[in-house]
Amino acid sequence: MASEVTLTAAMRSNLTTLQATANLLDRTQTRLATGKKVNTALDNPTNFFSAAAHTTRATNLTNRKDGMMEAVQGIKATTTGIEGVKALLESANGIIATAATTTTGFDDLYKQFNTIIGQVNNLIKDSKYKGTNFMDGSTVTLDVLFNETGTNKLTLTGFNAMFSGLLDSATNTGVDAAAGNFTLLQANVAGGSAATISLFQAGNGTAAGFSLAANLTAVSNGITAALSVLQTQATTLASNLSIVNARLDFTNQMTTIEKAGADNLTLADQNEEGANMLMLQTRNQLGTTSLSLASQAAQAILRLF
Repeated sequence: MASEVTLTAAMRSNLTTLQATANLLDRTQTRLATGKKVNTALDNPTNFFSAAAHTTRATNLTNRKDGMMEAVQGIKATTTGIEGVKALLESANGIIATAATTTTGFDDLYKQFNTIIGQVNNLIKDSKYKGTNFMDGSTVTLDVLFNETGTNKLTLTGFNAMFSGLLDSATNTGVDAAAGNFTLLQANVAGGSAATISLFQAGNGTAAGFSLAANLTAVSNGITAALSVLQTQATTLASNLSIVNARLDFTNQMTTIEKAGADNLTLADQNEEGANMLMLQTRNQLGTTSLSLASQAAQAILRLF
C-alpha cells in the first residue's frame, strides 16, 4: 500500500489557494458562457426560485396573448362582414329610392334588388375567422382569457344577422314569393328588434311590388332599421375590440416586467465577470509561481547528495 505524500506547510497552503482559484475560475467561466450568475438552485436558492416564478408567469401571459390576438382577428372579420352587409343594404335602398321616382323599368329594378338581397346571407356566411362566425345566427360565444388563471375574461357573443323567409324555394334566390316579405336581424340580436320588411303582397313576388309606393316606403324603413341595428352591433364590437387591444398591450408590458424581474435576479454583470476572469488568471499564475518557490526549499535537500 502506497504511503501518503507529505507536503510542507507552505506547499499545502499554496495548493489550497490554487484549488480555490480554480473553482472561482470555473464559476466565472460559467457565468460568462451563460450570461447568468444564478444557473441552478445551488447558486442562490431564493433568487433561482423567485426568477422561475417570474418566468412561469411571463410564459403563461404569453400564451394568453395568442388567444387575445385570435379574438382581435375574429372581431375584425365580423366588423368587415357588418360593413359588407351595410354596403349591400345601402345599394338596395338606392334601388328602392330610384323605383320611388320612376314610372317605368320596374322589372329591371326588381331584378337588381333581388340580386343584391340574395347575396346578403352569402356574405354573412363567409364572415368567419378560424371557423367561428358571430353573424350567422348560431349561439356562438367566445371567452377571451386575460390572466394566467383564466379568472379575468371577456365573453364575446354572436348575433343573428341572417335574413329569414328570404330565399324563393323555386329559384333559391331573392325574396320568397309565397311569403311576400322577409325578416332581417332576428329578435335575438342584442340592442335591436326584428325588422320585418314587406315588399310584396303574399303570393305576389313580382316586379309589380316596385310600382306600389307603400311597399317601397315599408322596404326603405325596414332597411333603415336594419342598418341601425347593424350599427349598434358594430359599436359593440368596436368597444370589445378596444378592451381586447388594451389588455393585449397591458399583457405585453406585464410580460416584459416579469422577464426583467427574473433577469435582475439571475443575470450576471458581464463587465464585472470579465474583470474577475482577468484577476483570477493573474492570481492563478502568481499561485503557481508561489508553489514553485515553496517547492524549492524541499528540492535543496537533493543538493546534499
